[in-house]
Amino acid sequence: MKLAVIGAGGRGTAYCDYAFNSRKAEIAAVVEPNEERRKIAADKYRIPAEMQFESAGEFFGKGKLCDAVIIASMDRDHYQQAMEAIALGYDILLEKPISPDAKECIEIQRKANQCGCKVIVCHVLRYTNFFNTLKKIVDSGELGRILSIQHNENIGNYHMAHSFVRGNWRRSDLSSPLILQKACHDLDILTWLVGSETKRIASYGNLSYFKEENAPANSSDRCLTCAAAEACRFDARKMYLPVLGIWPASMVTGDQTEEGVLEALKTSPYGRCVYRCDNNVCDNQVTIIEYKNGVTVTFNLSGFTNKISRTIKIMCENGEIRGDDSQNTIEITHFAANSAQSYEQRVIHTGNVTGGHGGGDIGLMEDFMKLLQKKTQTSRTAIDQSIESHIMAFAAEQSRLSGIVADMDEFKRNLL
Repeated sequence: MKLAVIGAGGRGTAYCDYAFNSRKAEIAAVVEPNEERRKIAADKYRIPAEMQFESAGEFFGKGKLCDAVIIASMDRDHYQQAMEAIALGYDILLEKPISPDAKECIEIQRKANQCGCKVIVCHVLRYTNFFNTLKKIVDSGELGRILSIQHNENIGNYHMAHSFVRGNWRRSDLSSPLILQKACHDLDILTWLVGSETKRIASYGNLSYFKEENAPANSSDRCLTCAAAEACRFDARKMYLPVLGIWPASMVTGDQTEEGVLEALKTSPYGRCVYRCDNNVCDNQVTIIEYKNGVTVTFNLSGFTNKISRTIKIMCENGEIRGDDSQNTIEITHFAANSAQSYEQRVIHTGNVTGGHGGGDIGLMEDFMKLLQKKTQTSRTAIDQSIESHIMAFAAEQSRLSGIVADMDEFKRNLL
């Protein structure tokens, strides 16, 4: 089995590492505009020079060279690359979001179905022990029907600063709105748990903190020359030097020595003051969802948390479920008749697993490899299942900007 990867940094590397290290597939080609990252990938996966490409156009121009392609490039490159891959008959593992444009998402879905190509979206949370366990509890009917859910994605203040203030996803016009780029995972999980299409959606949020008016006195535009750096938690030296060799320092430069990172921070986007970047995406957003089966959801997406985690409370007819994926714990409580009565409660520890996203990266790749090997005909994150979360995100962003509650059937009709 031969795979090509478009986008050799970040998520693309995680997926390739699994295929290569498990010997389930050969990484036969790499497409990466950054010469340093391209060389690192080529050396790691032993890719010959003739199969190393600077651009996707150059790669696709050679015809079909592999069995499948992993598209892990920037958001706004997905559409063109996916459409060219489908035209050549490639099956695709497509990093989320499918596209930052709603109509392009639908066009990719239609084209894949017309051509018989499999497009698997990287909604890795469906493959984690934590969310799989939640799904099994809900589907068992032990607590009756779901009535309402409170869900929080706690982005983490340093993750917010790295990825959505300084980094690649800081501007919606260059990548995607925060609700799509970061939270299509969550909208997908909520829809999967609820088991229904959406009826209405409303959203509120803004960029409230990471802007110049909140910059410390005497601060400058770059951390390495800033008089206020010592007291600032967002000082790039504090963020990256203690974690050399791993994310997020690994995104700054391929030279993961202290000297290499410091040199990169002189000119890198990651050395900029978080209060003086060109970012425009929300740093906090609240979304309210009503599903067609009557379930209501409040979803809080916030960059103002200490940990990177997801917490959830599912309220059912006969009990409630609380979960914290940073602790890998799920607490199930059966309701009591009154405050004096004893009640049944148990805690499930879903266990620590290897691999990124709580083991979701590995689960996704195992699913994708089985599909390519024709050991299964379906995937739980095929584009037909994954697209609902994207349309929800587009509707939520429209609601946030317009102040109007989005009727989902009408929103979908307008798209089509």
